[in-house]
Amino acid sequence: MTPSSTTAGMRPGRLAGKIALISGGAGGCGRAASELFAREGAKIAIADLPHSDGEALADTLRCAGYEAVFAAADVSNEADVAAAVGTASAALGPITVLFNHAGTLIVKPFLETTADDWDRLMTINVRSMFLMTRAVLPGMIAAGGGAIVCTSSISAVAATPGEVLYDTTKGACHMFARAIAVEYRDRKIRCNAVCPGFIKTAHGERELELLTSIGVDVSEAAIAAQQGRMCRPEEVAQAALFLASDEASFISGTHLFVDNGFTAI
Repeated sequence: MTPSSTTAGMRPGRLAGKIALISGGAGGCGRAASELFAREGAKIAIADLPHSDGEALADTLRCAGYEAVFAAADVSNEADVAAAVGTASAALGPITVLFNHAGTLIVKPFLETTADDWDRLMTINVRSMFLMTRAVLPGMIAAGGGAIVCTSSISAVAATPGEVLYDTTKGACHMFARAIAVEYRDRKIRCNAVCPGFIKTAHGERELELLTSIGVDVSEAAIAAQQGRMCRPEEVAQAALFLASDEASFISGTHLFVDNGFTAI
């Protein structure tokens, strides 16, 4: 990886001058966003689990000439989040772009799910988003504003058998993004959600395997009928980049679907 023309002087990057914190930024779409945001001029803070590839990715970015730090954190843990935001801000400056990407899934028939399953998914997918946003907002406001992007999903509006818990967490993400947008609009904070379809990542492939195991048709033919093909992680990252950039200066409280027509059918 080498700095592109966007950071080498031919034109300003779309995130030039911004400091971006990406939760779940070490793998999948989060990794694609970390790399893309760096190429577009942002200083990058990667918040991910201690055993993730976060430090290796940050080192790769630094070796390529970008400013990047890794803040090891379980972003569903309040103390970890405070420490990660502190580490990022101390190293790079106040966060002006937050990409709330961290999340996971549980696929089970509803009557086989447990209260522990519910608590785990709400903690990872929803609590983490709340904690990260609450920790970042004071510095973002003091810096004069910023942009928040939350990873939602087609699952917020298109239910799938075996994903009642996951669908519910993404519905919460949908409204969280809108509510933050409304409350903080006059503080120059924008907040939007990016909503992918089925994605070709390790997370996405695992989802297909689990759905197939309980009899849901997510065959290649079914995916082709629903969204043409699997979404690529860099396509999600590009959508998040747009929402984080000044090109989306009058876009807040919206849900940007990256699903090739899945939710339009």
